Amino acid sequence: MGKSNQTVRHINSRRMGKKAAAVVLSGALFIQPAFGWGNYVYADAPVESTSGNTYAAPLNSLQKLSEEILTSGARLVTYQYALQRGTKTYKTRMNVIEADLSNPYIKLDVMTGKDGKTATGNPVTKMTKETGAVAGVNGDYWMMGSDQVPMGGSISKGEMITSPAELTGMYAFAVTKSGTPTIDQYRFTGNVALADGQSFPLSGINKMKYDKEPGKQHSHINAMYVYTSAWKGMKRPNDTTTTPTEVLVRNGVVEQISDMGALPMEVPEDGVILRGHGQAAEFMRRTMQVGTSLKIDYKLLSQSTGQSVDPSSFQMMISGHTLLVENGKASSFTRDTSGISGSGVTARTAVGYSKDGRYAYIVTAESNSVSSGFTLKEFQQALVQAGIWKAVNLDGGGSTTMTNRPLGDFDTKLTHETKEGGNNVRSVVNGLGVFTTAPAGKVKGMTLSGEKTLFIGQRATYSMKAYDEHYNPVDASNLDVKWSSADGKMKWDKDAFVAQSSGKATIVATSGGAKTTAEVTIIGAKDLSSLQIATGSAPLSAGASVPVPVKATLLNGNQATVPSSAVKWEIRGFNGKVEDGVLKVNSVPEGTKIGYAIASYDGLRTMIPLTLGSEKLIENFNQTNMGVSFSGLPKGSTKGQVSIEGGFGGRGANDKVLKLSYDMNAGGSADKFAYAELNGSTGMELPNGTSGLKFDVYGDKSFTNLRLEIHDANKKIHYVNVVESINWEGWKTVEVDLSSLGVSYPAKLKRLYLVNFKEDQDERATEGTVAFDNLIAQLPAGSSDIFPTATMDLTVNSKSSKVNGAVKKLDVAPIVLNGSTYVPVRVVLDAFGGEALWNGPAQTVTVMRGERFLEMIVNQKAFVRNGSRLASDVAPIIRQGRTLVPLRFVSEQLGLTVKWEQNTKSITIH
Repeated sequence: MGKSNQTVRHINSRRMGKKAAAVVLSGALFIQPAFGWGNYVYADAPVESTSGNTYAAPLNSLQKLSEEILTSGARLVTYQYALQRGTKTYKTRMNVIEADLSNPYIKLDVMTGKDGKTATGNPVTKMTKETGAVAGVNGDYWMMGSDQVPMGGSISKGEMITSPAELTGMYAFAVTKSGTPTIDQYRFTGNVALADGQSFPLSGINKMKYDKEPGKQHSHINAMYVYTSAWKGMKRPNDTTTTPTEVLVRNGVVEQISDMGALPMEVPEDGVILRGHGQAAEFMRRTMQVGTSLKIDYKLLSQSTGQSVDPSSFQMMISGHTLLVENGKASSFTRDTSGISGSGVTARTAVGYSKDGRYAYIVTAESNSVSSGFTLKEFQQALVQAGIWKAVNLDGGGSTTMTNRPLGDFDTKLTHETKEGGNNVRSVVNGLGVFTTAPAGKVKGMTLSGEKTLFIGQRATYSMKAYDEHYNPVDASNLDVKWSSADGKMKWDKDAFVAQSSGKATIVATSGGAKTTAEVTIIGAKDLSSLQIATGSAPLSAGASVPVPVKATLLNGNQATVPSSAVKWEIRGFNGKVEDGVLKVNSVPEGTKIGYAIASYDGLRTMIPLTLGSEKLIENFNQTNMGVSFSGLPKGSTKGQVSIEGGFGGRGANDKVLKLSYDMNAGGSADKFAYAELNGSTGMELPNGTSGLKFDVYGDKSFTNLRLEIHDANKKIHYVNVVESINWEGWKTVEVDLSSLGVSYPAKLKRLYLVNFKEDQDERATEGTVAFDNLIAQLPAGSSDIFPTATMDLTVNSKSSKVNGAVKKLDVAPIVLNGSTYVPVRVVLDAFGGEALWNGPAQTVTVMRGERFLEMIVNQKAFVRNGSRLASDVAPIIRQGRTLVPLRFVSEQLGLTVKWEQNTKSITIH
């Protein structure tokens, strides 16, 4: 009874490749062509484009994008589901692991916490690697802010890790030892019996504190629980409201008793600890002493059949929330879904099985940069279309995570971007893993592994990998592989390929008499809609060093970071360079007020300005007399405290910060807000023209939303999102752009605050502490101290102009062509400041003024503004050897106002 999860491992089941016979290639060995770069693509499956484009799917239907073999008996299928919400069409990617339960080598099992222990959290990525799973997803729900323990029951190899909580409508997925899947509601029942016939009921195994349903009774009052060695820690559970009496039992005999206090020990591997309170504690005091023999017995009760079930009859069990699919149709929800954002669009996870019980389906629906996510009802429809007969909902939102082992690889990888963004993976309490017990087999084939999408100039390494007849990895490190590219778009350079030009390229790998090829897509400028530098501006001061990652948006909307090796830079106005994605300012000529760093990728360009005093510290809280206070919504239920104090978060005693502590436990299911009010009703004044803010945030990994509130001169209130989720612990510098808000100055920062939205609220901590420090205002490059303020008057066909009333002669008079006025671009820049560049061979005009970057091509209406491709109804022209630009278009793109007077054919610019 004391042993719970000590054999849940399978660690070496698929690391057998290192022991397999060395791979020897000959012309007789069948080499799989590329194998979809880890995505095994079947002949009847539409292939996902390497540039991210997908075939258009009909509304409300699943479209298969790709398939990938994981191991013999398991594959990963990726679908896309298109649906309409209102007038807009949204697409969601759904990933389905199909596990053939009739395959003798396929096993499903629970992956529990860290090192197989409950009351701990662990990302799915680490769980699969620790257990040796070939694939896995997140599992059960848990209570944020409580012990990291699944709310439902979990079983591994017949041993119960946690018992189901007494909650209504919560379902569990299980597989019997005979390989039959089932989804049902279960209740726990058990007792502790003494030799003299006295007994006391057990309430559960390894459970956190919770409120039972119905009635909301405290779970541990007057109750007895069993804690096994699967429980991590000495608080069983973390509950200050009930004082326990605990008894250590080994081999059915009481060895230690601690009355009115926990035993100061973790549960030993060969024992269990009985934990009692109230009536249960009284029973323990009255009947138990060291040497007392007792028997612990328990079982599960099926709520659908009413029959009792021995937990040891299950191979595994993992629990979830509401039932989603029954008999191949969307079921009624068995539990209120408002607490899990049932009507909200988010990431989802589920598990189910086929009508004949042969297949288990483990499913995630993505919510990220390329996928919308689902409401629960939408998720139900997609599951039904995938052919799932019965399914239960697992934890979703930020917890949704899937990993899989690519064909030929020994390790698993993240299958898709999480809702937290990129490779940010949330710790969860358990997961569902897919395992193989297949022995090492004969080598079946090979696959190439490496990047399938590249940028021009990017270096990429590739490896040939082998797999056996069970599609499990085999060590191929002894292969002598020769690499080449068939079409010249990829060049071999010592130990890696370098992408040379855009388009499709073919990688060729040969070893012995065998050869395999694979296709790679090289992204060019024609594939991009925009190129952006993630850093908006930089200080123009010697010694400054600023990261300048370059982000590309593809025509299909997908985003990618352009490798630093693929970006060319041009520095203007100062001496500096960009190395490994970091801009370094070496020196600045005296009198220079602005410089530019221009990034170019395959001819598409963008830039950032560097200005003097582009950042200004507005508050570090060390010498402030500012009054601060707390307020919360809903009033009376959201509570907290705000203070300015030193010594927080590892900072020195004299290094003060703004600290915000909050408690959102009360108030039911509602949007909740915790505010740090600055200077009472006055707020903190922002410098005129502030284009952004940068400050340090101490995160508590609460996953709450961080915002700020600005009141401007026009009495307009701006609610600004800073970060979607505080998903980190410790100090981190964050930035927020204010340039697009239209803030009128003078303006004041009134408050910083946290938001815990009703949707996905179960995933966020309800209490905690954050802090703020070093508030810095980022000032715009185009401020009046850099560029002159002017009014310019022009007249068509006249070489005479006025700037601020002073007459100026022009080399070329403005002309009108097809209703548009044209002038040399220097006419505008001489009056209002800025810089122009001319590329004769490319016939390109580039204009830079502050944060505005404009690039035009002669006789082409397409243009680039701040790295984004756009189109106009006018274009630059060449007349008598001079390049002329459309006056109104260029002026307005540079932030100027143009007025046309028809009667006098005059133009005023200011």
